[in-house]
Amino acid sequence: MANRRDKGRIGEYRSPVGGWGSVRGITSIAASERPSVDALDTLRRQNKPGGFMCTSCAWPKPAHPHGLEFCENGAKATFWELTSRRCTPDFFASHTVSELRDWSDYDLEQTGRLTHPMRYDPQSDKYVPVGWDEAFARIGSELKALDPKSTIFYASGRASLETSYLYALFARLYGHNNLPDSSNMCHETTSVGLRKVTGSPVGTCTLEDFDSCDAMFFFGQNTGTNSPRFLHPLQQAAKRGCRIVTFNPIREKGLIAFRNPQNPVEMLTGGKTDISELYFQPRPGGDTAVLMGLCKHVLAADEECRASGGTPILDTEFLDTHCHGFEAFRAQVEATSWEDIETESGLTREGLKNAADVYCAAKRVIGVYGMGVTQHVRGFETIGMFVNLLALRGNIGREGAGISPVRGHSNVQGQRTVGISEKPELVPYDKLRQLFDFEPPAEEGMATVAACEGIIAGKVHAFIGLGGNFLRAIPETAIMEAAWPNMQLTVQIATKLNRSHLINGKSAWLLPCLGRSEEDMQESGPQIVTVEDSTSCIHGSIGKAKPASKFLKSELAIVAGIAKATLPQKDKVAWDAWTADYGKVRDLIEATYPDKFANFNDRLFTPGGFNKGIPARDRIWNTASGKLEFTVAEALNSCGFDDAPGRYRLMTLRSNDQFNTTIYGYSDRLRGIEGTRDVLLMSQEEIDMAGLKAGQVVSLVSDAGDGIHREVGGLTVTPFNLPRGCVAGYYPELNPLMPLSHHDKLAQTPAAKSVPVRIVP
Repeated sequence: MANRRDKGRIGEYRSPVGGWGSVRGITSIAASERPSVDALDTLRRQNKPGGFMCTSCAWPKPAHPHGLEFCENGAKATFWELTSRRCTPDFFASHTVSELRDWSDYDLEQTGRLTHPMRYDPQSDKYVPVGWDEAFARIGSELKALDPKSTIFYASGRASLETSYLYALFARLYGHNNLPDSSNMCHETTSVGLRKVTGSPVGTCTLEDFDSCDAMFFFGQNTGTNSPRFLHPLQQAAKRGCRIVTFNPIREKGLIAFRNPQNPVEMLTGGKTDISELYFQPRPGGDTAVLMGLCKHVLAADEECRASGGTPILDTEFLDTHCHGFEAFRAQVEATSWEDIETESGLTREGLKNAADVYCAAKRVIGVYGMGVTQHVRGFETIGMFVNLLALRGNIGREGAGISPVRGHSNVQGQRTVGISEKPELVPYDKLRQLFDFEPPAEEGMATVAACEGIIAGKVHAFIGLGGNFLRAIPETAIMEAAWPNMQLTVQIATKLNRSHLINGKSAWLLPCLGRSEEDMQESGPQIVTVEDSTSCIHGSIGKAKPASKFLKSELAIVAGIAKATLPQKDKVAWDAWTADYGKVRDLIEATYPDKFANFNDRLFTPGGFNKGIPARDRIWNTASGKLEFTVAEALNSCGFDDAPGRYRLMTLRSNDQFNTTIYGYSDRLRGIEGTRDVLLMSQEEIDMAGLKAGQVVSLVSDAGDGIHREVGGLTVTPFNLPRGCVAGYYPELNPLMPLSHHDKLAQTPAAKSVPVRIVP
């Protein structure tokens, strides 16, 4: 395993996902992080009722957990958080911020946990320690002097429901709805796209549905790296005969075969379970065409059955009772040629028919997707087409069937549930008026793209980051880093050092917080926090590890401290009382969202979590028509640009040793890449056609046609099994190639899975 950068080793990983490779991956990161003695007990309690909820992905937590209910990446996240390394004031005294900008993402985070609140001193170009009271007072003074609408309150997907609720309340009491979050960069297309067609901004499945489905269709989701605990229900489903069909431009190991690390027989004998019965590699951005082809086959099969007197394929009762727009959709399908479908998908008609036959034969189908669907210019149309396919046979809103987007960060979905939104219409303002006696701001706020545009234009004067690595995660890296120092105030709340802490406003603050795995002791005792998983279930989490420093505060306490120093006192706003007892914050959440959080404090440790309710799951369609909306796609290609000579579709990827912008190490073993992230993956055919050679070092340049030069160099050409016309490389290193304007047309999610680029030898 490669925890540090070297010259790189490229090969093929021939084992199934999981197995001894997973064990070695965990032990390698453990050796690197040297976690505290509390780490093993934390892993024992991880993702179990009454335990600690993982800070990594948002895959649901079962009511009856395994003995070890964590995956490889979940263990890495825990070791990363409970590292024994410390980033103290002495470290900052020894290094200027300018010097640290030359460090890699990995090396910055390997300095360890932040231990003291710090203030950036521009004269020395160093961070210097500061007391909490002074930090809160000076940040509050800066915010008081600014127009609230010129400030941004960003939230990563890590912060709890309690912290997120108070953060959103702080923003609105202060006077704005500028609440971008990490969802804007990954699954905002889901929130907007699904709301448009089903009336619910989330998936319709629960974990139990995966026990009774008899087919699953995967699009653009990498289970082995991004949600490895999902492999257990997939293995169980495959063993009972569920047919799994996968569409992904890359043959990801996690959807090919799995060796269960918790199964002694498989570990000792080399046994495995094959996952996907059919695995197709469409072109990046070709999923809409794939789904159009599947729908075309389903409609044709239904006509054949009806003509021969057989059982119809379509669920006509569901279509007649619950759907709107079906006839317009049918007309588009019939008018779309197979030639166009094959060209845009990169797949054959015969292959799509084989997949469609699986769908037609199944009684209960679940559709699963990830950011390979959402991060395209027309990703919203792909989601609509996926819902179209499922609706043809009534596979929405019943047991063992539905649409299931797999979210990334552990509470990214939950933050939206409790008010982190730039859209006032999505927040119960009537409840806020009643509870806190104020008039919330009516203007729509800025999400991520608008916030970036405002920073570049000089209209944004302050940025508060509740976790995350915003500058590293967004597009248009060079322009954003140049504009960032023009802001008056930047505040970063974090557990570890990252690049976003090294590009500072005129007044800059770095505030260290507790991790979720650590004991959060407040006036009323140890505190519980809550998160929401991808299936809309709410889970309580209690940390018990010793905090990394006695100077740390919880995220909630930091938010409350800044808010108290900024806002005038109000009788109904009790920051100190809420900090002392998070149960009182949960009472506020229940009062604000009574339909979702009834008896909240009594249900914190419900096995499997308690479901907040999903109207579309109950076939309640909160759409304009009151029905599920069939949609008509304007294009079969979701990339938003056409093919051209010398132009490639760039897919940005995460490695097996990575979670979002966090780099645990330099091993991407499931793709056979060790010791380096500076690679350009291409098919051997594309390498030959371009006149390149394996091992050649090249640059990528943007081909957006907007007159802006964007370039990333030092990339080693690496043969890899990819479809025609595309290349791939790692996120966030390749983010500088992505224009800020290159995003989903409806949701403004950056289109990181199909970026137009050219290769410069």
